[in-house]
Amino acid sequence: MDTGISPGSVGIVTPQTAKFSEPVRLKCGAAVDEYELVYETYGTLNAGRTNAVLACHALNAAHHVAGHYADDPDNVGWWDNMIGPGKPVDTNRFFVVGVNNLGGCHGSTGPKSINPKTGKPWGSDFPVVTVEDWVATQARLADYLGIGRFAAVMGGSLGAMQALQWAVSYPQRVRHALLIACTPNLSAQNIAFNEVARQAIITDPDFHGGHYYEHHARPTRGLRVARMVGHITYLSDDEMASKFGRQLKHGRIQYSFEPEFEIESYLRHQGRRFSEYFDANTYLRITKVLDYFDPAFEHGGDLARALAPAAAGFLVISFTTDWRFSSERSREIVKALLHNRRDVTYAEIDAPHGHDAFLLDDARYHRLVAAYFDRIGVDVAV
Repeated sequence: MDTGISPGSVGIVTPQTAKFSEPVRLKCGAAVDEYELVYETYGTLNAGRTNAVLACHALNAAHHVAGHYADDPDNVGWWDNMIGPGKPVDTNRFFVVGVNNLGGCHGSTGPKSINPKTGKPWGSDFPVVTVEDWVATQARLADYLGIGRFAAVMGGSLGAMQALQWAVSYPQRVRHALLIACTPNLSAQNIAFNEVARQAIITDPDFHGGHYYEHHARPTRGLRVARMVGHITYLSDDEMASKFGRQLKHGRIQYSFEPEFEIESYLRHQGRRFSEYFDANTYLRITKVLDYFDPAFEHGGDLARALAPAAAGFLVISFTTDWRFSSERSREIVKALLHNRRDVTYAEIDAPHGHDAFLLDDARYHRLVAAYFDRIGVDVAV
């Protein structure tokens, strides 16, 4: 019988919602009195509750990490190639948790949610959040699920920042941290890309100061441009050349401002698709989450001092063509961890894909993660 479930998939999954009535005080000074976090789990939490893994999402992803939905089989989790039975993070051995972070737009409390004080959507009144805030609320979710300590916290890009912050904020609650395509803070260039994206949204006439819900409008034009700008940074020049080169859509130049090159058509498609499901206010806040992340800031720029509380074992992976979060930036993290005599494994993968490589199939990358989880599994009683 055909079940519709692909080999190695966790199969059909169902999102769940955790409700929290205790206020959370955010780093910006604001508080959210009550909130909800949407999450998914894969695999089984063992009797000793020692096999839990937290998979942290990057900018445009959410709680749907693996598997698919019964009513939408094409909606496959963003890290489905990494997590599942027999995959690098084997759900026959590990219990994996994915969560849509506070301020998100996929069910967790965020700008689209109703502000109980006004009876209207939060909109631009929703506070700015940080990686530290996300980790604090994830810790509450772990408490809710009865997980005292994660076998591993892992993520790529912004997800890796969360894994690093977990190791610093809750050193006794993380046995291993996997930092993939990470950076200890954003460069000026990266902040600049984020600001261009934000300005595209904020200057859209349909933005209405962030209260566009009340106007029954959406700043889709600005969000499309923001996504196009961001997407350029996720791919390497070689990957763009390989995929698109200077290919013309119609085989000849038409001397117009409509898409003529395949890369133009691709970027417009990505922007249009993104604008259909993502919320602009959330996008603004998540880009600020990226900008603000800087563990060394409160330690006079001393990253080693900032990471001193960490007690976890670390796997740090970078990709040679990732020009957004270059291998050099990952090596800064490795150096700071080694300064503190932490257990660190570092790998630099020669992959052509750019920053998005952490999401893609690369046999060397996946073998490395699988081997590291075999190491973790030795100490996990399942």
